[in-house]
Amino acid sequence: MKIIVPMAGRGSRLRPHSLTVPKPLIPVAGKPIVHRLVEDIAKILKQPIEEIAFILGDEAFFGDDVVSSLQELAQGLGAKASIYRQDLPLGTGHAIMCAKESLSGPAVIAYADTLIRADFELDPEADAVIWVKQVDEPEAYGVVKLNAQNEIVELVEKPKEFVSDFAVIGIYYFKDVAVLKQELQNVLDNNIQNGGEYQINDGIKGMMANGKVFKTGSVDEWMDCGNKNVTVETNGRMLGFLQQDGVNLIDPSAKLENATIIPPCFIGENVVLSNVTIGPNVSLGKGCHVFDSTIKNSLIQTHAHIKNATLDNAMIGNHVTYDGNFTSISIGDYSVLE
Repeated sequence: MKIIVPMAGRGSRLRPHSLTVPKPLIPVAGKPIVHRLVEDIAKILKQPIEEIAFILGDEAFFGDDVVSSLQELAQGLGAKASIYRQDLPLGTGHAIMCAKESLSGPAVIAYADTLIRADFELDPEADAVIWVKQVDEPEAYGVVKLNAQNEIVELVEKPKEFVSDFAVIGIYYFKDVAVLKQELQNVLDNNIQNGGEYQINDGIKGMMANGKVFKTGSVDEWMDCGNKNVTVETNGRMLGFLQQDGVNLIDPSAKLENATIIPPCFIGENVVLSNVTIGPNVSLGKGCHVFDSTIKNSLIQTHAHIKNATLDNAMIGNHVTYDGNFTSISIGDYSVLE
């Protein structure tokens, strides 16, 4: 089994946090989004992972540190890491074809801006599986249309009239991904574009037209990491799941002095807390120092120094200094104070 992970986008909706750190590497509940996603998929598949192919953007943004992180992720799952580049943002289908040397055999394709919780067996009768989640407002999503045999017969983007309430979440299984590769090559050769880009959906439609059987795989939880608010919400939900799983979320190296922790919270390596109330639903990354503060429902990355703060629904990046009693300000591009 292979896992194909397109992650070339810069994540403009998550600025300023994605200005210097690629969105898939922003930590949620103490671990980068892409690490959580790939590890959860490997757990669901319940079979050895032969290769993980990552499609990255330009080297100036997705540099050697990103590559090293992804290689370690693959090695931890006993898989080969293959690194490809998508130099131009020409769509999901184009991104997948940048990894065409890896497009053979059974594979899962997963976009690295979402997290899931699921437990199911892949349907051995299906040529492909599209993972979906029932949603309350299907008109806001791409959805699947099913026939009487519960096979997917059509993909409909943001339907104005009801088609189904099964939204496509951006994770796909192909019994032989080379079939998708062939269809996407046809999309590229014939310059078939939607919105000025080459899309995976056009390759899937080609497979359906040739009689390939598509089934749905449902997930228990689908958590978005598209912008700041939903990422903070996802952080809290993931902390709750990890707490239920019995995961230790407080690193033993953390130094706590007059600190009240309201779970679930992730407290990272070498965090220092003094005269604080933290939680619920807070992640504090490695090396953070927090004094005389109250923080809840927030995601704070690494090496931040915070004092005299009352924070709720906050997302703070790396190496930030924040004093709630500030009298002067030094703020970079795309920062937000509300």
